[in-house]
Amino acid sequence: MRALDSEAYDAREPTAKRIPRGLIISLGPHHEWSCDGHDKLSAIGFPIWGVRDVWSKMWLGLWVVPNNRLLKAIAYLYLSLIVDLGGMPLQSTTDCGSETTLMYGLANALREQFSPELNEVNIGPAHRFMKSVHNIMIERGWNQVHNKWGMNIKMFWENGTEVYDSSNPVQYELVQWLWPKLIQEELDHFCEVNNDHKPKKMTASKLPSGVSPHVAFTLPEKYGGENCLQPLDITVVQGLMEDLGGEELVQFVSPEYAVHVEEVFNSLGVEELTTANVWNVFTAMLPHM
Repeated sequence: MRALDSEAYDAREPTAKRIPRGLIISLGPHHEWSCDGHDKLSAIGFPIWGVRDVWSKMWLGLWVVPNNRLLKAIAYLYLSLIVDLGGMPLQSTTDCGSETTLMYGLANALREQFSPELNEVNIGPAHRFMKSVHNIMIERGWNQVHNKWGMNIKMFWENGTEVYDSSNPVQYELVQWLWPKLIQEELDHFCEVNNDHKPKKMTASKLPSGVSPHVAFTLPEKYGGENCLQPLDITVVQGLMEDLGGEELVQFVSPEYAVHVEEVFNSLGVEELTTANVWNVFTAMLPHM
């Protein structure tokens, strides 16, 4: 490990200086979106990118993508979340990876176009870069993702060793549709469960505690917050998404293949795709591909 990444080795040494844990300050929902990529599933070909609201601790989105280091894909996801929520945050934060530079440019351009008055007050930049260890909200969230979900997904993936040959192009393409479908459904469920979970009350916290993220996010005034979502012209954002390359930026297969494989999947009458049956579904679909 020292040879591959000496800085990371030194940081993990038992006597290394710990990063101090400070209080997180935020005005309310959409004051700050904490964004980052998660690479624990990259080894099996399914990296993740996510966004978490800092004030409420609510997961705003988790997406499985072909490449979470592709700047156009990251920018597309950022814009798609703006469309879904109907506005942009006061600030987004990421680490210093080059894949977020386009997102940075878009955040600044959208603020300049639709909320120029924010540049005249001491509200901070539209996008802020920081070290991963300081992007606290999303980094804490990744521990939840890995411990509660990610390790199990890897185990179920390995169950396919006897039935899946990645060197076979027909099998590979089917897996590239089937497994992202499963993982995205699992991620959506993870967000739903965690957003509805009521944690214990933390008296020292400046953020809402003892209440679920979803409740705090929905009723910010009840918990001393203010909705900071900045409205903008959604059609402009949708146009930017298309200019970047559209939905294909975050799809694992071509649109034509997706239509065909969806028909095959539906013909099987599968009530629910799960980690327990995914390889059985794969085996049933394969002769029709």
